[in-house]
Amino acid sequence: MEKPIRIVLQEKDAAGTLRHTAVSHIGFRVPDVAAAVGFYGRVLGMVKHESLADGGARLGWGTGHHVLDLIPGEQGLAWYGFEVRDEGGIAGIRERLTAAGHLVEELDPSFMDDALGTPEGISVADPDGNRVHFHSEVNRQGENAADTGRRPIKFQHTTIGTADVGALTDFFVGVIGFRISDQLHDGRFAWLRSDRDHHTLAIVNVGRGGDIDHYSYDLAEWGDFKSWCDRLTELGVDVAWGPGRHGPGNNLFVFFDDPAGNHIELSAEMEKFYDDRVTYVPRRWEPVPNSVNLWGGQLPSWRKTSQAKG
Repeated sequence: MEKPIRIVLQEKDAAGTLRHTAVSHIGFRVPDVAAAVGFYGRVLGMVKHESLADGGARLGWGTGHHVLDLIPGEQGLAWYGFEVRDEGGIAGIRERLTAAGHLVEELDPSFMDDALGTPEGISVADPDGNRVHFHSEVNRQGENAADTGRRPIKFQHTTIGTADVGALTDFFVGVIGFRISDQLHDGRFAWLRSDRDHHTLAIVNVGRGGDIDHYSYDLAEWGDFKSWCDRLTELGVDVAWGPGRHGPGNNLFVFFDDPAGNHIELSAEMEKFYDDRVTYVPRRWEPVPNSVNLWGGQLPSWRKTSQAKG
């Protein structure tokens, strides 16, 4: 019998430098901007903050920082961003990126709308060539002020698809300053944190780089999660995966797709970490379906990892 592969992803260098950094915004190329704008308004309660010069649209929850950029084009990831609330965080990231040989560019100020104080932002290509934004603190008053049964309370995390989980993990942990919360034993999935949430970024091997696997919005609690499962039915939105509960993160989840085919997760009750009080060794989960879905082990049709029987 063939032995299972064991790959241990390591925390090195800048690991744990960031403790108050969260996802900020994300950009997609979509074939039909109008259809996507209508969908996000109808299903997730977003409104257009502004029209973009190329025929795209910038969406959010009415006030404060935007969440989503929709750009005309073939479906794919355009960029993803993080809000760095750590003191001296942007300067530290810039210094570490430059020392590691990465080309750092200044971030267009339009990505830091409703900034607190003087905005500071940088942009860099990750190891797969995806454009990543890091910016200073912004106003987010449109979040956490919702009818939680009808609108998520925040943009929660991004999951990037790649052919090299190790390289992306080394970049975000060893250079940027995230920490590893959990990983699969075979090294094909890693969950990274930069604040108290179990993960603000996850990285999964999908056999190729340069795109997103899924991204997630946070719901307040179990009651809202149940309401949302009913609400998707009422809206005529098919569930693509779930409801279920992840092992890594212990969060409830349900997935559906936007009109362009981007996979959207609604999540609730994510595990929290208090790194100032404990020493934590990243867990290594068996690469079997029951690890990523404790409620029966079923997997989404698009997932090409963690499908070993066990």
